Amino acid sequence: MSEISDFRSDTVTRPTERMRKAMAEAEVGDDVLGDDPTVQKLESLAAQIMGKEAGLFVPSGTMGNSVAVKTWTREFEEVIVEARSHIFNMESTHLTFISRVTPRPLPSVRGAMDPEDVERNIRHPSVHLPRTSLVCVENTHNNWSGAVLPLENLKALRRVVDRYGVKLHMDGARIFNASVASGVPVREYAALADSVMFCLSKGLAAPVGSMLVGDRDFIDYARRVRKALGGGMRQAGVLAAPGIIALTEMPSRLGEDHRLAKKLAAGLALLPGVKLNADEIETNIVIFGFSHPTVSISEFLSALRQRKVLALATAGGVRFVTHKDVDDEDVERALEAMAEILK
Repeated sequence: MSEISDFRSDTVTRPTERMRKAMAEAEVGDDVLGDDPTVQKLESLAAQIMGKEAGLFVPSGTMGNSVAVKTWTREFEEVIVEARSHIFNMESTHLTFISRVTPRPLPSVRGAMDPEDVERNIRHPSVHLPRTSLVCVENTHNNWSGAVLPLENLKALRRVVDRYGVKLHMDGARIFNASVASGVPVREYAALADSVMFCLSKGLAAPVGSMLVGDRDFIDYARRVRKALGGGMRQAGVLAAPGIIALTEMPSRLGEDHRLAKKLAAGLALLPGVKLNADEIETNIVIFGFSHPTVSISEFLSALRQRKVLALATAGGVRFVTHKDVDDEDVERALEAMAEILK
């Protein structure tokens, strides 16, 4: 058990000792000039794992998504997004601020948009209407408690976008969690998207960075967009080195995070004021509704902090995320603390 049981996000993970050693010993060059060998190794590895032609190392998942949207779209166009998606709700409005496109949010069932609904909302340009040029999906889906998008749903969406010449971008920040939970290889998910962003710094525990993968022409242009957004890094091999370890050593342990999340959810569902269907928890994110007669969400989180347990507020609820730096004792500490607060 940690001194502080930190369930705020899997972004709080600390790099492993092997990652720290790799950072200290990384062979570096100037990545903007194209000669950092460790960055090149990471980008090639990411592309190979995802079955794409090329990869691009970016500082964050938000930048990866921003670059992808900007690369695929032009002004006067529209992008279909899921209504609760991270790219629409939690990325500082880059769709409008950077890409100058109009987002069209659609409802879903646990993150999976109805392909017929998507097809009905694909628009053709006129003096009044924008052209729909991109559909964005999220797998796993953060705001749907880490829900995994069904493979058949993605296949159906692929058929729709192909009929209309629209691109499909996948926000796969936690795509390795989706793969571990479903048994579907990440390459099979990625094959259904024109581009994929995934994070190294969440459950894979690298200290910083995300990857964007796609065909070579897409990545060549995306590299220019990254530079324009201030994402060009120089001796970035010191950051790419732990990313290589993240990709090669960390996905196999994600099932443990999922087990802990399900254990946490099972205990949470029994507490007063908690609204949660524990059977819906598939990966490492547990979001629950909270409505207690005497304890507000802010009071609840403050009382947890006093008991050395950290979590985050969401709209009308609370989020816990499991990761490599929490264990069974941390889960038990959290459940005991919540039971005491809510009794």
